[in-house]
Amino acid sequence: MSHMRMVRSKEPIRLFASNVLEFFTHIHPAVVLAIWLPVAGYSLYRTVLIPSGLGLRLSLGLVSGLFAWTWVEYAMHRFVFHFSPRTPRQERLSFLFHGVHHAQPMVQSRLVMPPAVSIPLAAACYAVLYLAVGVAAGAHAWVSPVFAGLILGYVAYDMTHFATHHFKVRWAAFQYIRRYHLHHHTQTPGQRFGVTSPLWDMVLGTKPD
Repeated sequence: MSHMRMVRSKEPIRLFASNVLEFFTHIHPAVVLAIWLPVAGYSLYRTVLIPSGLGLRLSLGLVSGLFAWTWVEYAMHRFVFHFSPRTPRQERLSFLFHGVHHAQPMVQSRLVMPPAVSIPLAAACYAVLYLAVGVAAGAHAWVSPVFAGLILGYVAYDMTHFATHHFKVRWAAFQYIRRYHLHHHTQTPGQRFGVTSPLWDMVLGTKPD
């Protein structure tokens, strides 16, 4: 697939003729923190406004949200970012979504998710949580802590992804995750879709033996 070809030039590939659109394809990691940490904080604030069962909701809600993120991360990477295009238009979309990252994996400004993608994704996740947990299960008080965990999982994902490409930390767990993701780029682009964890690769058979 053409979106897997490496480009040796250090100059970022231009994706749009429009300077405005092109500007928004380059994102500094600090933007992720500036947007989403306050969202997570507000969700936690809404959680503590309901004191009944706060300890259980806070702990279990956060853990549930973090766990849910591991699936969102895997599913997005495998089924959206690495979908197999069948038409030239789909090939173009594939390259815009993720192919450009595989073509130039070390370009720092294209290592975290642009707000144009992350904001609609967060809105969709919140809608699903609200309908499934708040409406269907009648547990409105659990929506905010689970959403906070989901957002913190996303922040951890983006920061981990940036770090795997540009930091060399001696912590053994990070070294494992770093090698795991870089092998996705260099050896098995059709496997190793987990970035923060190999969990779903192990469950669904996309982790090499």
